[in-house]
Amino acid sequence: MIPGKDTQIEKKEAQKENSGSFAMFDIEHFLRRVLKNWYWFVFMFITGYSIAWVYSKYYAQNIYSSNLSLSISNNTSSYFTPNQTINFIWGQGGNQDGIYLKKMLLSRSHNEFLVKELNLFVNYSTKGTIKSTYLDRDDSPVSLEIDKKHLQQINYPITLLPKSNGTYEVVLPEEGQSTSLYSYDIEGFQSINNYTRPANKIIKVNEWYTSPNLRFKLVPNVNAKISFNNVVVTLNSVNQSVNEIISTIGVEFDKEISTIMIISKSGYNLNSTVNFLNKSVNELQKKRLEDKNTVNKNTTAYLQGNLDIIRKKLDSSSQVLNYLKTSEKLYNIKDKDERSLAKIKELEGRKADIISKVNSLNTIRNTLQSQNFDKMIATNAAGFEDGFFTATISELKALYAKRQEMATIYKPSSEPMKEINRLIGEAKLGSSNSLKNYYTKYSEEINKIDNEIVNADADLASFPEKERKYLDAERGYNMIEATYNSLLSRQNEAQMNVATNKSDITVIDPAKNLGQKPIGPNVKLAKTGIISGMLLLPLLFILVGEVLDSKIRNIKELLSATKIPLLGVIGNNTNENMLTVLEQPKASVSEAFRGLRANMRFLMNNEEGRGKVILLTSSIGGEGKTYVSINLASVIGLSDKKTILLGMDLRKPKIFGDFKVDNKYGISNYLTGEVGIDQIINKTKIPNLDVATSGPIPPNPSELLMSQRNIKFIEELKGKYDFIIIDSPPVGLVADSYELMKYSDANIYVVRHEYTEKYMLKMITEKYHNNEIDNLGLVYNDYNIKQGYGYGYGYGYGYGYFDEDKNYKEPLLIRIRNKVQVLFNKK
Repeated sequence: MIPGKDTQIEKKEAQKENSGSFAMFDIEHFLRRVLKNWYWFVFMFITGYSIAWVYSKYYAQNIYSSNLSLSISNNTSSYFTPNQTINFIWGQGGNQDGIYLKKMLLSRSHNEFLVKELNLFVNYSTKGTIKSTYLDRDDSPVSLEIDKKHLQQINYPITLLPKSNGTYEVVLPEEGQSTSLYSYDIEGFQSINNYTRPANKIIKVNEWYTSPNLRFKLVPNVNAKISFNNVVVTLNSVNQSVNEIISTIGVEFDKEISTIMIISKSGYNLNSTVNFLNKSVNELQKKRLEDKNTVNKNTTAYLQGNLDIIRKKLDSSSQVLNYLKTSEKLYNIKDKDERSLAKIKELEGRKADIISKVNSLNTIRNTLQSQNFDKMIATNAAGFEDGFFTATISELKALYAKRQEMATIYKPSSEPMKEINRLIGEAKLGSSNSLKNYYTKYSEEINKIDNEIVNADADLASFPEKERKYLDAERGYNMIEATYNSLLSRQNEAQMNVATNKSDITVIDPAKNLGQKPIGPNVKLAKTGIISGMLLLPLLFILVGEVLDSKIRNIKELLSATKIPLLGVIGNNTNENMLTVLEQPKASVSEAFRGLRANMRFLMNNEEGRGKVILLTSSIGGEGKTYVSINLASVIGLSDKKTILLGMDLRKPKIFGDFKVDNKYGISNYLTGEVGIDQIINKTKIPNLDVATSGPIPPNPSELLMSQRNIKFIEELKGKYDFIIIDSPPVGLVADSYELMKYSDANIYVVRHEYTEKYMLKMITEKYHNNEIDNLGLVYNDYNIKQGYGYGYGYGYGYGYFDEDKNYKEPLLIRIRNKVQVLFNKK
């Protein structure tokens, strides 16, 4: 039974719904195309490997990294170190002091200082045959010292070629000189007049080189141990250098001890990263120590100023007291209340201390209002330690700096500026509320002391006026003395803090050149990427071709989509003409036509007595419809069946050429009544096969084919022949064949491998499943059996059966498979 016959017998609704739908992507055919083009993948792999090797050998710039670890003390909070409040506002937490230091290390101001201090805007390298190698300033035999007062051209390579006696030839590029030059003084660009390219010049070390766009001198480096054929120096702007450096710095915290920081710096030269890290942390230590001492120094200076004022008051009070003692002889008052006097002295001393603290509080408030945070004094000068207030001041300092930075980007009315102003307002309100609390507290304490002094003073009301005058002078002196002693004590504390202060940053492991291996680039990953990319190119090309390809290339897919029975698979015609069955009877293609002849019986009823009409059509021309018609008629004629082949493709006659018959008169002449039936029937080399050619092309082929004369013509032939083979027009171009199918016993639709478009089969499939066409079968033509993925029909090569077998060579994969099978079948 032929495949798909069940589709003809019982057509289910589900089959009708899915018929004519082809998959957009045929994975099987895609994989076979990939295997077929294996040599492209081998070529691209070799090409990719070669490119990767050249890249890693000559072009990849190694990237090095050095690390430095340090610890941070936890008891160093000040106005200059943000704590919990500021970090909470900016979404940070945990090790606040460490986060602040991280901000410092990555800040523009800190790195800009290093760029200027270390001249990091001057870059050194040496040019090899293919690639350049970056150098540290200490690696170069000479360093470049520029004249910052002179305009310089940046991003402009200056090549230094060593000559004899410590001289160097300065070689500038042939092109690229610019009139927009950079000023390191103002850190901006200025324009100059056009000038000619400076000529090459030989200079000595410590000799100034001057040109319109450059001015520098070469300073020898006594520590340089390696000589180079050339040194290439390039200047960058300060801003460019700072941005490049910040992008290469990494700061992390130890997972176990949060106060330990690991700072890393990456770059093209290991020595450069080491020198930068050590210098960066050294400067940070100095800055931190200065920050810690600033508040204590401000407090010491503030207290010293107050001590000078109080000392004058104390001297004046002492003079008054001494005068009363000497002139009024009141230094020993009889019957005085020592207990009340001692209490008053103690109360007034406390009051004097509080008043001193209030004065310090006033100074802190005034400094806060003026936003001059660098003049801030310690809160202990005002007699309190308030972490919230200290955090608020730190917050305000950071917020004001942030607002100044944002002002260069945003407009005052923008939402970010409104938000920062809101945060500043909240912080100012918090600091003011804190100060108000202390003002209220000190005011209440002073009022309480005043009341106690009034009560104690009542006990002295009985003393004479003269003696009371002395007591008042003594009390004033004691109060001033108490204030002086309080200020002096706080000054000594502040001075002690300055004397004992040290940096809260301790370097655990400094950065060192230990011959670290490069951290990048990842050469293995680059090689993999390059090779993979090259391999993807042919794969992508094949994939795109597969997606865009709409040709029929797979028999299984054809049958699955159309659900029309398959009658046979015809191989590629290697014969010079269409008479394959006659001239190559032992060819596999001829045997395929014999199989087609046998399978046709499943399409036709078994009634005997009258000739069977077999109509062949296709979608368009070129699909082998005429070729199949000729050879099918030939193979039936050779089986002792009287057969006639009718060339009814009146628009494009073909049959006459292969059979070498005259096409002067044909079916078109007969249908117009010009000739009789005997005049259009021609004999062939096969005794049982006759041919009726198309004849001259008529002006109205459709009307002729649909005419009653043509129907009678076919009926007349059915009485004379066992089989009538009709080579009809393609249904994709004209509808003639659909009308002729009404009078045929079997209909064969020819599909050509890798030629027929998928969409062309939609109409014939719909008509078949809608029962508009009966007894329909497919013939798959021009199939290349050597591709090795047939549907299972016809005969393959390699068995010594067909003529082609003598030149047949099995594919490599098949030979390998056969050898493996033989190996495993051995007993």
